[in-house]
Amino acid sequence: MSKSKSVFRTKWFRAGMIVLLAGMIILAGAAAYVLGHAAASTSQGGLPDFFPKAATETPVVTEILPGEVITPTISEVEQAIPAATPWDGAGRVTILLVGLDFRDWNSEEKYSRSDTMILLTLDPLTKTAGVLSIPRDMWVSIPGFEHSKINTAYYLGDAYKLPGGGPGLAIKTVEEFLGVPINYYAQIDFQAFEDFIDEIGGVRVVVPSKITIDKLGDGAKTIKKLRPGEHILSGPWALAYARARYTEGGDFDRALRQQQVLMGIRERVFNAEMLPKLIAKAPEIYSELSSGIRTNLSLNDAIRLALLAQQVEEGNIQRGVINDDYVLFGFSPDNLSILIPLPDKIQLLVDQIFNTGSSLGPATAGDALAQMQAESASLAIFNGSSTPDLADRSANLLRSQGVNVASVSETADRTFATTVIDHSGNPYLLKYLLETLKINPNKVYSRFDPASPVDVEIILGEDLARSGIVP
Repeated sequence: MSKSKSVFRTKWFRAGMIVLLAGMIILAGAAAYVLGHAAASTSQGGLPDFFPKAATETPVVTEILPGEVITPTISEVEQAIPAATPWDGAGRVTILLVGLDFRDWNSEEKYSRSDTMILLTLDPLTKTAGVLSIPRDMWVSIPGFEHSKINTAYYLGDAYKLPGGGPGLAIKTVEEFLGVPINYYAQIDFQAFEDFIDEIGGVRVVVPSKITIDKLGDGAKTIKKLRPGEHILSGPWALAYARARYTEGGDFDRALRQQQVLMGIRERVFNAEMLPKLIAKAPEIYSELSSGIRTNLSLNDAIRLALLAQQVEEGNIQRGVINDDYVLFGFSPDNLSILIPLPDKIQLLVDQIFNTGSSLGPATAGDALAQMQAESASLAIFNGSSTPDLADRSANLLRSQGVNVASVSETADRTFATTVIDHSGNPYLLKYLLETLKINPNKVYSRFDPASPVDVEIILGEDLARSGIVP
């Protein structure tokens, strides 16, 4: 293959990833379809600019004295990416979606407060998901600092040059506040948000009551009044709708509108006519949006999450807002309006969002065998070793453990390393196979194929035949 063709295909793959990540952030798993087409046309997987690169040096932790403010450079802030909490590919995964305060962003401040915090969670086993919005004025404990509004965590992490920067401290703050582990974060700037909405042809929202929205910019042309009913909003107006605060419910209403827009994006991306257009324009979308996204989500996990998110139906997405039912209104020591959380009530809401009907309760959530059996993914076994009966013996072993073995056959292609191919997103069977047969994780591939007769294929290699694992 020529170098120029290889580079083109790598860029194509990267372009698919930008579409995929944007889709995943709003639970639009149909973006996995884009990935499938992009991956099919690439011979090597390049890492998009917004995916984290491997660290090349150990971060320096500076001791901060009381009252002392450390001022990092812009490059130091941009490089501060929190380490991701490892995801095993089988358990629940949670992403913190962060939007920055426009006033800080527009005034080109070195550090920004967060203006929006939304938790997105996905349960691979039950194919359910949850969306939980956290108001910016929530009065919480900031790790390493005193109590403050939750939106200051992002600012403090950057300003004090903490490991992981603003995203890292924001994640720790939300984890301690809600008692929910967070695997990843994603932060999208305003321009990238607007551009992505425009790329998909706008979003449909149903406005419940009359509202005046004001898009970024100056002058009368930036103001629009929306009447109750259905509207298709372009990128700038969708952002204006999501940012509007001056309604009766204030920030609580705004959180509902933000979720409305996210679900509108999901609906649009799922449209059968939209997917081919996204695929065709993937390189252009990548070029436009890549600089506007920061995340610690790895490329491999993005692929796995997209395959899983694709299977979540809208009716299986729990949505919630920490609103006036869960807080008291008060004032901070410096007389700022704050929201004082009611922990018991908030815990009930968190339980509702993060326990979306799983057939496996907390007592059995870690039981890999039970999870695999409940998933009931079909498996095709191919013998790629020189040991004639290895496939039959392996099938007997796996069936005895409850694996849904659909077929057993020989293959003329010999291989040394046992290989697993997942066609539809089946984390528990993959985890079980890796642990039971001691398979190299680097030999597990995600190749989305809705037409495949089985969910997962395994090609047994010489390494398994020699291991003595299969009786």
